[in-house]
Amino acid sequence: MAKETGRKLIAQNKKARHDYHILDTYEAGLVLTGTEVKSLRLGRASLVDGFAQLDGGEAWLHNVHIPEYSQGTWTNHSARRKRKLLLHRAEIDKLVGKTQETGHTLVPLQLYFKDGRAKVELALAKGKKDYDKRQTLREKQDRREADRAISAARRRQRA
Repeated sequence: MAKETGRKLIAQNKKARHDYHILDTYEAGLVLTGTEVKSLRLGRASLVDGFAQLDGGEAWLHNVHIPEYSQGTWTNHSARRKRKLLLHRAEIDKLVGKTQETGHTLVPLQLYFKDGRAKVELALAKGKKDYDKRQTLREKQDRREADRAISAARRRQRA
């Protein structure tokens, strides 16, 4: 079997970018069981309620839903168990200090395979207020309208 290369996206947490200001991102490996990997290879996972927690010098991923493998037997995993994250000691030490600040949390943004290994992209994030969310939506809408106006002007110019 040929060695897998490249990046294959499994799951994405789009709501996180809407609900949080992303301050910094980190790539972490995951400690998984065999049936979890098989389930992920089928492209089945959900990051919606997921979060990471630093506990006793280790990083743990909570509430990420990886459904049970359909052909699994009694060795199947539980869907929402906590999973250990593989980060460098310096990264963990840095994150411990930053997550203790008020309002900061670790949120998973993406779950993917990179060169055949399961990885998760974690974001150090700060929660947005409702008015921040409205402001973000307004900016997005203004950008869209400006792009439409520019493309319409180009079309008129060509004709």
